Amino acid sequence: MSILLKKKMNRQWYLINAKNKILGRLSSIIAYYLMGKHKITYLPHIDMGDYIIVVNADKIKITGNKRKNKFYYSHSGYSGGLKKISFEKLIIKNPCKIIQHSVKGMLPKNKIGMLMLNRLKIYTGITHKHIEQKQNILNI
Repeated sequence: MSILLKKKMNRQWYLINAKNKILGRLSSIIAYYLMGKHKITYLPHIDMGDYIIVVNADKIKITGNKRKNKFYYSHSGYSGGLKKISFEKLIIKNPCKIIQHSVKGMLPKNKIGMLMLNRLKIYTGITHKHIEQKQNILNI
């Protein structure tokens, strides 16, 4: 990326309250802002997105019977290393992983996508440690 483009790029901070929001709809809006598609200068090969702070991740909603029937899988790389955890258990154990997993699937599958995901900050409560930044509140 050129030096001139880095100087012109200014990243905003957005705050989203996830209380009573549906997971998929919220994740698509988060991915939209992380990619920078809301900006007039959007280019798909340049990382121009903004920072997103999500609070109240433990109060996210999900539609239908997915609360009992949705599972998240991870594999250690060893034979027999497949781990499976349900949505109900994961929302208690680590609710931040649910939103992160959902948003990660909506971002590009390359190095730029990983840089975008690093700008996503998720917290379970209403408090967060990014108070110094000037935040725009997204009402979704």
